[in-house]
Amino acid sequence: MPELESLLERLIRHDVEFVIVGGFAALAHGVSLMTEDIDICCPFAEANLRKLGQAIVDLHPIHRMTPNRLPFELTPDLLPTLKNLYLRTDLGVLDCLGNVKGLGDYPAVREASISLELPIGTCRLLSIEALIKAKEAMGGPRDKQTIVQLKAIQERTKPSGGTLD
Repeated sequence: MPELESLLERLIRHDVEFVIVGGFAALAHGVSLMTEDIDICCPFAEANLRKLGQAIVDLHPIHRMTPNRLPFELTPDLLPTLKNLYLRTDLGVLDCLGNVKGLGDYPAVREASISLELPIGTCRLLSIEALIKAKEAMGGPRDKQTIVQLKAIQERTKPSGGTLD
């Protein structure tokens, strides 16, 4: 986990625009399931991708979903074609998504996010409600386990609505 936190800190320090959307967001809300990557949703605008590239350039990023595991390099030919990035770095896996199933593209994801103050800086992550919606749309076994915990956390933290006498 410290490596993933260091990776997150780099994104924050380099002013990359993003929302944490996966297991790391669930952890921040109190889910006990561990994660081995950071999933973010971000705008795939050239300026933001360049900040992302600068944040991880010295971490030997490679495209982990390509057969040749090519190094991550932002070239003029590559920039307009990117919709998602699946990267492995020296600090761990970073998946950058252009949209999130069940929620939509980056503006919709940002709208469904909350601000989180961390010792390393401020970032955004999906609200519990949005994370549940995204996990329901994904529907995998681990997503279902996460949903159970998120709903329990949501219920525990919900205001009672009653009055004190």
